[in-house]
Amino acid sequence: MNQTYLSTNVPEIDMEEVNSQVSELWAYLMSAEPWLIIGYGAIRILFIILLALILVKIVKTVVDRLFRNKQKGPIRITERRENTLKKLIKNTVSYVVYFMAGVMILGVFNINIGPLLAGAGVVGLAIGFGAQNLVRDIITGFFIIFEDQFSVGDYVNVSGIEGTVEEIGLRTTKIVSWTGEMNILPNGNITQVINYSLANGLAVVDINIPYESDYEEAEGIINEVAATLPDKYDFILEVPEVIGVQNLDVSHFVIRVIAETEPVMQWAGERNIRKEMQDQLYKRGIDIPSPRLVMYSDEEKEKLQNNQRANQ
Repeated sequence: MNQTYLSTNVPEIDMEEVNSQVSELWAYLMSAEPWLIIGYGAIRILFIILLALILVKIVKTVVDRLFRNKQKGPIRITERRENTLKKLIKNTVSYVVYFMAGVMILGVFNINIGPLLAGAGVVGLAIGFGAQNLVRDIITGFFIIFEDQFSVGDYVNVSGIEGTVEEIGLRTTKIVSWTGEMNILPNGNITQVINYSLANGLAVVDINIPYESDYEEAEGIINEVAATLPDKYDFILEVPEVIGVQNLDVSHFVIRVIAETEPVMQWAGERNIRKEMQDQLYKRGIDIPSPRLVMYSDEEKEKLQNNQRANQ
């Protein structure tokens, strides 16, 4: 029986050299030099972070003071636009300062950021061709802010989403619905805006009056109630105007009332006008009309038909 022996060339480990290197490493770690380097680097990093935080805090304070004293300067801006610009400036400054702090921290580790920035530029150029939506969002964000299409705190309807503007950024806009949901929209998707906060609202109320009631009497009651509304509700700016009969329905006619309100208060105006009108009309004996069903027996139906033939 033949036996085959495999021979492998395994290098011999020089244990004396290994022990020597371990000893040198241990001696180096036990010396003061590495810990001084680590401590000095940690202090520099902490100083950079602290300096960035202080700088951001100072800039935010300065921005708040500048806008707080805007009434004393020649340039006046609305509160809506003030809130928008304040948030935008603060966010931009924070991004720039933290980016610079990150670059300085890389320098502490002796990382050459030149090739990184050059490589980032090439990669950014390549990504830019595929990031057209991002560029569109940013450009649209600039137009929204500088054209003052809407501002923080405005009540708007944007892309089918209705609510209060919480924040406007260069890329996205945050809108809080009246039920509490936070909607985040890319600025590039904002193609049409309905802003309810720029002009006074118009409350439109249709009041149903039964045909049994007299129109003149109902209109008189409505006018009396309308004259008292501006004193009761500050957001109703003028005495509501009675337009007249808007529609004739099966069991009632409709009287339309309109009233000018403060921005975004037209819905509250409609609710309160309905409440006041219904209360006074009910007290004056004019009930809210309801659907009616008239039933005839066979004898009554025959009499009715005979009467109709006789009249013909």
